[in-house]
Amino acid sequence: MSTVIGSMLKINLSDRSSEVLEIDKDWKDLYVGGEGYAAKILYDHLEAGMDPMDEKNMLVFTTGPLTGTRAPSSGRLVIGYKSPLTGTIGMTNVGGHLAPMLKRAGYDVIIITGKSDTPVYLYINDQGVEFKDAAALWGKNTEETEDAIRQELGESKVRIAEIGPAGEKLSLMSSIMIDKHRAAGRGGPGAIMGGKNLKAVAVYGTGKLDVENPDMMDQFSKRAREELDAEAFVREELKPFGTPSFTDSINALGLLPTRNWQLTTFDSAMDKIGHKAYHDNLKVKAWACFGCPIACGRHTEIIDGEYAGESGGGPEYETLGAFGSKCFVDDLNAIVKAGYICNRMGLDTISTGQTIASAMEWFEKGLIDKETTGGIDLSFGNAEAMVKMTEMIANREGYGDVLAEGSLRAARKIGPEAEKYVFQVKGMELASCGVRASKGESLSHLISPRGADHLRPYASVIDSFGYLEPELGINEKVSPFEDENKWWVKPFMELSMMTNLLGVCLFASITLAVKGSTWTGLYNAATGDDKTMDQMMEAAERVINLERLFNAREGFGRKDEKLPARLTQEPAPDGLGKGQVADAEIMLDEFYESMGWDKETGQPTDETLVRLKLK
Repeated sequence: MSTVIGSMLKINLSDRSSEVLEIDKDWKDLYVGGEGYAAKILYDHLEAGMDPMDEKNMLVFTTGPLTGTRAPSSGRLVIGYKSPLTGTIGMTNVGGHLAPMLKRAGYDVIIITGKSDTPVYLYINDQGVEFKDAAALWGKNTEETEDAIRQELGESKVRIAEIGPAGEKLSLMSSIMIDKHRAAGRGGPGAIMGGKNLKAVAVYGTGKLDVENPDMMDQFSKRAREELDAEAFVREELKPFGTPSFTDSINALGLLPTRNWQLTTFDSAMDKIGHKAYHDNLKVKAWACFGCPIACGRHTEIIDGEYAGESGGGPEYETLGAFGSKCFVDDLNAIVKAGYICNRMGLDTISTGQTIASAMEWFEKGLIDKETTGGIDLSFGNAEAMVKMTEMIANREGYGDVLAEGSLRAARKIGPEAEKYVFQVKGMELASCGVRASKGESLSHLISPRGADHLRPYASVIDSFGYLEPELGINEKVSPFEDENKWWVKPFMELSMMTNLLGVCLFASITLAVKGSTWTGLYNAATGDDKTMDQMMEAAERVINLERLFNAREGFGRKDEKLPARLTQEPAPDGLGKGQVADAEIMLDEFYESMGWDKETGQPTDETLVRLKLK
């Protein structure tokens, strides 16, 4: 079976039907795979203005041409949908082992539409799809769900994507979980599954994936692994310490949002929640997604205290930031516990932690009180209250029912004053990556099609960490403090998108370890094509513009690309960026010009659309 299968399985939950469709032959050249296919399907088939909770909304699971191959970190799955949190195009990217299994079952893509009358889960295998009764699974957490499905199917190697109670209760911050603790989290995809009465998607395939040029695949796979080993941060930080290794370095650069973005450092807590404390005070085991030589994931167990003996996946860096620095909590065990709750109940840790941090500032400012919170003292630093509120959000209990809608909707129930303390773009909560000491990261948050996004690209690597990349034309150090000179975000964004098209992990290139030319060689080895890196970058640019068109059709444009006022009006009080604010308008003007977008509307010009074959 070729690694580019050319088939997609379309499933309608309403009448429990399915059909296998052939992928348009032009798509491979124009959109490559992965996020490109998801964007194309959503743009072509979703009506403008449709309520995201309408049963016609789709969940589109896509793999890439490198998924399941010897290319490093080739276990990524993209899930596309219209986001119930933001109303924008929704794209979430997750690792684990499900994506290669989907290809082994014979599909590049699964499209799920409709709504089941009763709870159901899907079992996809070499023979097709089965609709299984999920009534007994409804209400179970993600770990219980996976265990029960494996027992029922009698197949230990089956891979499963499932929702927890948060998705069943339609929380707009709910995740789809894979391998129990890998989260497809951003933008509320769990609510889409819950609204369709779809508890899980289980996949087991036995097919063998072949590449067109095995010798070339071996050559470029070896090169990619050598590039990973040669990069100091990957070798000395990410491999031995996982994503928690970011905590100390991001804090040192003044990029760690603290006390709901009132501060940019949390120096007093680094000996309690930094990566050394993490590995000294928890029982930690490295965890790797399919084919990954980095193994940045962590499985942990709490050793002592109130939660001693509990174990689970993570927390990853973003969870440490969301429940730690943002909430001003330095109790590592409480942060870990909150992360476990999110994984088991199916919640996005980034949005959940940021929403609680906003609520803590509302509490501090007197906009809400104990009567509002059900008796909880939601003060900054109150670890017990943070854990309790996470549970309440997951179960939609008390004030947690309000917060489960996300921070912006919760603020609007209070009034305009509360919105000052909400940190979002297009309705999506900001991650734990500061922007006043990395103006490139400001731009990443502004322009992302799915709402505030720290990874499209992770621009701090260039301006704050100081990386250079000649392949992208970045040959000289750029200042993290200037609002101008942001042309380099475009090629870095395209490289980041390229990984999402190919089905490989962004973390292999987040510090520019694996080069774009190496990914191009791997693609050619897998497919037998002869593409250049420029052609791959143009395909990534095409998908970026297609997602822009989807959002434009939904009414989004420059008017929606605004940073929270604190970041543009209040100078940073500490850290390397002390005294800095972000000027979004200067950055957007320059970036739009580099992209070929109209400066007034932020939309692609006709010339750009013609060049990219999108007209």
